Amino acid sequence: MPHTTAPPDRPRRRIFADLTPLRTSVHYRRLWVGATISWLGQAMTALAISLQVYEITGSNFAVGLVGLFALVPLVAFGLYAGAIADTLDRRKLGLYSALGSTGLSIALAAAALLDYHRVWFLYAVVALQATCGALAGPARSAMIPRLLPAEQLPAANALNSVTMTSGTMIGPMLGGFIVGWWGYQAAYLIDAVTFLAALYAMWLLPAMKPDRAEGARGRASVLDGLRFLGTRPNIRMTFFSDMAAMVLAHPRALFPAIAVLWYGGDAKTVGLLVAAPAVGALLGGLFSGWQGRVRRHGLAILISVAGWGLAVAVFGLTRNLWLGLFFLALAGCADTISMVFRSTMMQAATPDEMRGRLQGVFIVVVAGGPRLGDFLAGTVADLTSPAVAVTGGGLGCVLVLGLLALRWRGFARYDARSPQA
Repeated sequence: MPHTTAPPDRPRRRIFADLTPLRTSVHYRRLWVGATISWLGQAMTALAISLQVYEITGSNFAVGLVGLFALVPLVAFGLYAGAIADTLDRRKLGLYSALGSTGLSIALAAAALLDYHRVWFLYAVVALQATCGALAGPARSAMIPRLLPAEQLPAANALNSVTMTSGTMIGPMLGGFIVGWWGYQAAYLIDAVTFLAALYAMWLLPAMKPDRAEGARGRASVLDGLRFLGTRPNIRMTFFSDMAAMVLAHPRALFPAIAVLWYGGDAKTVGLLVAAPAVGALLGGLFSGWQGRVRRHGLAILISVAGWGLAVAVFGLTRNLWLGLFFLALAGCADTISMVFRSTMMQAATPDEMRGRLQGVFIVVVAGGPRLGDFLAGTVADLTSPAVAVTGGGLGCVLVLGLLALRWRGFARYDARSPQA
């Protein structure tokens, strides 16, 4: 009887998030669990600080400054943090950053226990927390391709999106209950305890020194990273596409006005509008099993970013609250899909010695893009109307994305089986 060769195994058809990275890599599993727990604590602390600032000052402007004190270090140190991650042992950088964040949470708890209520102190802690986050982000992202094979990166990035979204949704709710029942010091102490999970995961990791090319300088240069990005059109397109979405089609700043003018609502309506994209993003992560079978990552990014823009544009035409919430959730789901493939492309098509610096650029884009989008949406809405700002921004996103795709046609042909930056 002639020998027949068995057909190659086909990827399992999954609906829910692919948990393979958690099963195959104990280091990634610890890292993911630690990040999930600590991110929940960070989200609790973020709400507690905002509540405490308002209790001290009674000023909405003072609460708004909390966001500014968090944003400036992220943007200012993002690029340099990436260069540091490409110079030092990333495990040690992640470990020291987690230790710094733990110490800051303990300082917040001690101040609350001692009735030391000073706004400047809270602002300073927020800025230092953001600095620790800026240092940890590039290091942690650059570790993942060292812990997992390339084919598991989409699944890992989808799991990371679940961590971020669930923490953002659940953390503030838990923080509100904890502050209400036991005070600010309890929320800060719990945050400090949650960082133990991240510290434990980092402590058990192997050394993660960057793979440097022979003859490379001892200290990684930010300018070298930017020059590298200038020669890699596919990686640049991941940033351009995200900027098109976040700057042109980001209606969050208009939600208070939209709640009143379109739906006759109040603060609860604003809460629903804010929550809808997060719910969609969480569902996008939970039902991400199919993403591991996609090979045309550039095309997937173009489709998902266009989906974001179109969903936002249709939201601008709706005057039914539940229909509007549906399209916002659809936009959030599309954003998660885009994020998974953008992160995967950046990790897979970038040499290890450059991953930290490109992740630093990623942090600047992710942190700065939505703020520019808030400014643009508010300006256009004041000059015209919220409907023009929202629908026009969504359509503008799709138009700019189409022009970018025509300019760099190779992006749509990007194949994960042969990653080319």
